Formats: sequence, structure tokens, C-alpha cells
Amino acid sequence: MAAAAAARPLVTVQYLENDMATDGGAANSVPLPDVMKASIRPDIVTFVHGQISNNARQPYAVSKRAGHQTSAESWGTGRAVSRIPRVPGGGTHRAGQGAYGNMCRGGRMFAPTKIYRRWHRKVNLTQKRHAIVSAIAASAVPSLVLARGHRIEEVPELPLVVSDTTEAVEKTSLALKVLKQVGALPDAEKAKDSHAIRPGKGKMRNRRYISRKGPLVVYGTEGAKLTKAFRNITGVEVAHVSCLNLLKLAPGGHLGRFIIWTKSAFEKLDEIYGSILTQSMPTLMIL
Repeated sequence: MAAAAAARPLVTVQYLENDMATDGGAANSVPLPDVMKASIRPDIVTFVHGQISNNARQPYAVSKRAGHQTSAESWGTGRAVSRIPRVPGGGTHRAGQGAYGNMCRGGRMFAPTKIYRRWHRKVNLTQKRHAIVSAIAASAVPSLVLARGHRIEEVPELPLVVSDTTEAVEKTSLALKVLKQVGALPDAEKAKDSHAIRPGKGKMRNRRYISRKGPLVVYGTEGAKLTKAFRNITGVEVAHVSCLNLLKLAPGGHLGRFIIWTKSAFEKLDEIYGSILTQSMPTLMIL
């Protein structure tokens, strides 16, 4: 699947309006990083995503007294009824009903949940990095990006690399213009139009609304101003190239996230993830 990306050794840098003089018009292309040619492993991505997603869970458990807040006792044998504990008394429907058991109305659940469950999962570091590399490589394959539901019909090229002047954008209105110039605005509008109320009980649990994912903007300069400009656009996410997370590169464990790279971030991929001639960064400096 990475053959489509490997067939193009150079990637064109998409310049914005009025920045040719400041960003250098001669260098209008950059070499394709070797990480874009890596093998795509959906099995590893799905497994790692499922494991690291568990780390965000909050412990929960039922009450220790749930289902046992009654003075039920078994009637014993000889009455032609089961030996389940029964509520005492008379003159009411509740009297004589079974209690405590998980098969009884108002009884406790089977194997009550405990807060000391093993909530978190450890993932091998090399396996985690392999999943991130696979997700980055999949973002350069148009068929996978389209299959994930992104609107890239107007995008000139994948992977999409824009000039570094994008990192200086401070206003959301200018950020929308940048998305429009590179053909990524339809994908952002898709995410905005998909804003809806979640079905089910999640509405009552602080996750009332859902929306689809838009493009991911990856920048390479620490403290870049574009974070404030893009963070207010529904569905658009921002990440530094040295802090790429599988939860952003492959939301839901599905490969093919639409990524917009700045030129500086794109040029750092070989330094971070390594190439044929160079090693990757130490494991302590990157996930």
C-alpha cells in the first residue's frame, strides 16, 4: 500500500499567497522521508490503539452494599421452592421474593466490578513506534485517506506540505483561508456539519456531542502561533512533529488521517524516525 507514496521521491511545497519572497521560491519541493515508505500494518495499529485507549479510562465500581440492603434469609428445604434467600414479612409483593442473587430482581450483579481492576495497559515501545510509523505512511496513500471519509478531492497532492509561513498564522479567519488555499476546507466543513447529539446514554455522561475528524495540522517549530489559530476550527487538530500520537494519527484505530505538514515538520521526519542512512532518535526522546 505504500507503493503509491514510494513512487514519488519529491513532494511539492504548497506556498500561500504573498509568501514567495519570504519563504524562498526556489526550494519548492522536499524529498519524501523514508518513514512514508514504511510498511503499513493495520493489525499493529489496531492493537496498539486499543491498548493505549484503555489508559484514559476512569476506575468505576458498584457499591459494596448493592443488592444486599435487605434482611433476606433462605427458607431452607421442604417448601418446594428454591433455596435462594428470600425477603421476610407479609402483606406486600416484596415479601417472599428472592434476593441477593444476580438472577433476582433487585439483587447484586454477578462478579461485581472492583476499582482494583487492571485498567492500564503497557505497550512495547518498539511496537508503539511501529504503529506510529505505519499511521504516518498510511497518511500518504490517497485511497486510504479517502476510505477513512476525508474530503480531499481539491487537495493538490498527498502528502500535503505547506510553507512555514503557516506557523505564523494567529487568527482563525486566516487559518480558514489557509485551508481553502490548499483545498482542505471541505474536510473541515464536513467535520463542522457533522456536529450532532450522541445517541445513547453518553449524552448524560459529559460527552453529549459527537463530530467527525477533520485534518491534522503538524508543525515543526516549538511555540508556533498557529496553535491558537487552528484550535477553534471544529474537527481540526494540531500537533508538534515530535509529539505525534497514535490517537491523533489514527483515530479509532483507522488508518488514513488527512495530515497537513508544514515544511519544517516534514523535514524533521527523517531525523525523528530515521532513514536508510541515519538512525532514529533515542527511545527516551520519542514515543
